Amino acid sequence: MNNQHLDTPIGRLNIVANDEAVTAIEFDADPSVQQVPNAITRLCCEQLSDYFAGNRTDFDVPLDAHGTRFQHQVWQALIAIPYGETCSYSAIAHQINNPKAVRAVGAANGRNPIPVIVPCHRVIGSSGQLTGYAGGLDIKIWLIEHERRISS
Repeated sequence: MNNQHLDTPIGRLNIVANDEAVTAIEFDADPSVQQVPNAITRLCCEQLSDYFAGNRTDFDVPLDAHGTRFQHQVWQALIAIPYGETCSYSAIAHQINNPKAVRAVGAANGRNPIPVIVPCHRVIGSSGQLTGYAGGLDIKIWLIEHERRISS
């Protein structure tokens, strides 16, 4: 596995990749962990830097998230949420033709190994309330507000 750190407005991220694709993005990267970059981590860092600078609204770096078939359905639905917009867990459950799976959608959203690129931060409660985020609610708020500023 290869990895590379990226300092961003939401903290230091650790980009993890194999030879073909990004497999994870981790929050609060430990600066003492040795970095072993490759072409994929460099491409991902470049695209994330563009995103944080407000110059990119989508990503085309290859992804290889490990998860169940259901999780992959949810993660694909997350990618379809337009930049600068939000969606509810219930709407995602309906989109994947499993309207009773709202809690399971929430669990799959929480297990997303590639945050920011697979935009789990765009999912909110049906009441419009912000719900948990692996990086913390302050980061979720920052990402949503960043996208809204850029898209308006």
